[in-house]
Amino acid sequence: MTTATLAESHSIASSLGSLALGDNEFEFLRDFVYQYCGIVLGEQKRQLVQGRLLRRLRALGLKDFAGYCEILRRDPQGELGELASVISTNVTSFFREMHHYDLLVDELLPRWLEQKKKDGGRLRIWSAGCSTGEEPYALAMVLAEALERTGSKVDARILATDLSPQALEQARAATYALERMGGISEARRQRWFLRGEGAYEGYAQVHPRLRELVTIQPLNLLHDWPMRGPFDAIFCRNVVIYFDKPTKQRLFDRYAGLLEQGGYLFLGHSESMYGLSDSFDLVGRTVYRKRA
Repeated sequence: MTTATLAESHSIASSLGSLALGDNEFEFLRDFVYQYCGIVLGEQKRQLVQGRLLRRLRALGLKDFAGYCEILRRDPQGELGELASVISTNVTSFFREMHHYDLLVDELLPRWLEQKKKDGGRLRIWSAGCSTGEEPYALAMVLAEALERTGSKVDARILATDLSPQALEQARAATYALERMGGISEARRQRWFLRGEGAYEGYAQVHPRLRELVTIQPLNLLHDWPMRGPFDAIFCRNVVIYFDKPTKQRLFDRYAGLLEQGGYLFLGHSESMYGLSDSFDLVGRTVYRKRA
């Protein structure tokens, strides 16, 4: 597709202002999103999808939603990440649902590090649906602190994945506005962030030590997973709320297959595994342990 001229872009933007997402296009998008992302778009989401997609149409220089649907038909994978960014809400923060991190610090990390120091094993945590990176870097903070506290040389890593290319770009940049760092204690800000100056005044970047612990990769949870595991813990918080029951069941079964025996799965505060899997026991607030 050729890039629109400035005049053409202005004309397109003006014409898009009153454009409505028609029934045929919305039905196509609903089917497409469910097939490729596992996300159910109800009728109540139509206005939200319409408003967010208008920005994408402007970026692509398209005149209507039919043209966007045609792009999806021709090259589903090429536009999939951008569409996922449009329809999902990347709301996240550092140390969101602090009780999960308390469990890691007080119980799980000391136990895992001690055991792996004895048997030479690896420690692996997966942030599935990492969004813009706050979750995996918060995990890296408590992991790095546990490694320092125990003097452990354990091979420990965090995998962070997401479908949204925009979210992954921010996560890789690891640079955050200071107002987004409210969940971080002053001591941790001093220890794990580099304060920006000049053009970066008002921002801070994650310390290289933490960035070394985190591997960031694109991944569609509905497609093949290249990693073999096993993982000691998987964080999949505020992700499955978008999925229907069969998709959740398949996802939880796949998580169970990648977790260590006795490994932990962390869900979001409004999510539950009740009636969806026989592979886990509820052991805390939205914390599940894989059965032996």
